[in-house]
Amino acid sequence: MKTPIIQARGLSRDYTVGAQTVNALIDFSIDIRHGEFVAIMGPSGSGKSTCMHLLGCLDTPTAGKYQLDGEDVSTLDADALAGLRQRRIGFVFQSFNLLAGASAIANVELPLVYGGVPRVGRLAQAAAALDSVGLTDRAHYLPTQLSGGQMQRVAIARAIVNRPALVLADEPTGALDTQTGQEIMALLAELNRSGITIVLITHEAEIATYAQRVLFFRDGRLIEDRNASGDLLVRPPSGEDKL
Repeated sequence: MKTPIIQARGLSRDYTVGAQTVNALIDFSIDIRHGEFVAIMGPSGSGKSTCMHLLGCLDTPTAGKYQLDGEDVSTLDADALAGLRQRRIGFVFQSFNLLAGASAIANVELPLVYGGVPRVGRLAQAAAALDSVGLTDRAHYLPTQLSGGQMQRVAIARAIVNRPALVLADEPTGALDTQTGQEIMALLAELNRSGITIVLITHEAEIATYAQRVLFFRDGRLIEDRNASGDLLVRPPSGEDKL
């Protein structure tokens, strides 16, 4: 059996605020298989974003072990984590995070620039990524000339231009109207069918229905792990289980 793309055992993340220690994530353990579409839900302060930051190698755990596609990344330094993110993970955010003065295709190129890909290769890859999200005719438009849905499509193209195995999406429809949000979710579902693993944060139950699996967080803990039919899955492995 193929190694899960995400294997976490006993991940915890604590922050010190003044004299107080905040337990943002507590003993989080999970396996996520290649090609899964997983939604993360929970109230504000439940640990969703902390979990996403750890899975995306944007932060390191206080305790526990995390393997990404079989590689232990729990103790990598900042430079190693940056390289890993650039090669293996795509990110989509609610606020798009596009460079205002750069065209759509230039925004999509950015991960390739950071990765040292030659210009000719960059242009071809960026154009292909834009085509995959239906924006070939908007390649040279600035973000201010695009609708919210089009800007999010550019952001998705940027996330997949390196052909990552994993895309992490944090409230990707949060700044969009209902119809546009559904179009973005249909696009993410299509990318998932092509083999990309997607982990998504949402507050909306309707958005979570696009996922095959829904994780519920509360007070820093994973409290439920359900499939698309709402059935409770096997209890998540404990932090004591070996990877």
